[in-house]
Amino acid sequence: MTARRSRFRHIALLAVSTLALFGFTAPASGAASGSRAASASGAASTSGAASASGGGSHGKACRNGYVGLTYDDGPSATTPQLLAALRANRLRATFFNQGNNSLDRPGLVRDELRAGHWVGNHTFSHPHLTQIGEPAAFQEIASTQWVLRDITGREPTLFRPPFGETDDQVRADEARIGLLEVLWTVDSRDWAGATADEIAAAARTLQPGGIILMHDWPPATIEAVPLIARDLAARGLCAGRIAYTADDVPYGTQVFHAKAVRP
Repeated sequence: MTARRSRFRHIALLAVSTLALFGFTAPASGAASGSRAASASGAASTSGAASASGGGSHGKACRNGYVGLTYDDGPSATTPQLLAALRANRLRATFFNQGNNSLDRPGLVRDELRAGHWVGNHTFSHPHLTQIGEPAAFQEIASTQWVLRDITGREPTLFRPPFGETDDQVRADEARIGLLEVLWTVDSRDWAGATADEIAAAARTLQPGGIILMHDWPPATIEAVPLIARDLAARGLCAGRIAYTADDVPYGTQVFHAKAVRP
């Protein structure tokens, strides 16, 4: 285990130096949008397993569309319990994993994909990207990209900046790597100690295409899974994958371009 972890850390460091050596350049704004759209359209094949362990049926069950269930900061010690809850309730989700946690628990990253979920990039150590400057911010994203690719054999296409903090420089870094920025339309506040009922209540405000922020470490978040599943079924909604949209999705004073769609 120690030797394997050391190899992963070496790859992460090599990734950063290699990216710097070849000097990625940001595409023009139009090209960047096109790149993100293309990357997102292939997310099901490059960021998630081909079929879910449950996944649920479509058609009438999903008559009112799809929402994005997302879990940040993992993988953690409780990820197996979260995966079991999602499997029992036939839900799929996107896991925004940190590079350092992925190095510590690479098997759980692979378990997420095997269960039919999608894996995205959440930086290496969860810093405030808008405050640490360059090249540190770029290295946080790029090194995690390489770590996740080495673990899974797949190139992540989705990225969530820690704390939802983004700016022009962070978005330029994302574009250099070809990542779609994924923020959220609903905050479950599980990170602030919300109960399972409160998390489920937040999920009930999700609209078709919407994305909810959750984390994979709070026990209440795992307890909320069956409550969320029942509400989505009652409203004719299904858990979907996240893809690019040309629409402006409001996020505070900013916008982003991601929504939930059919897997």
